[in-house]
Amino acid sequence: MAVPKQKQSHARTAQRRAQHKLTAPTYNACPQCHSPRLPHRVCPVCGSYKGRTVVAPAGDEVE
Repeated sequence: MAVPKQKQSHARTAQRRAQHKLTAPTYNACPQCHSPRLPHRVCPVCGSYKGRTVVAPAGDEVE
């Protein structure tokens, strides 16, 4: 089994751990209603994806 020959320094450990940060999700504007939405997802406001309505918008409910 591989065993390290030297102890890893605190600076090197901190440099490695510096990459373990969280990133905020990116948002794009919907081309139909211009509301923010996640990329490659159906717009939650107007229900469109790739230029056509895929699901009914959140406000339109049939009673």
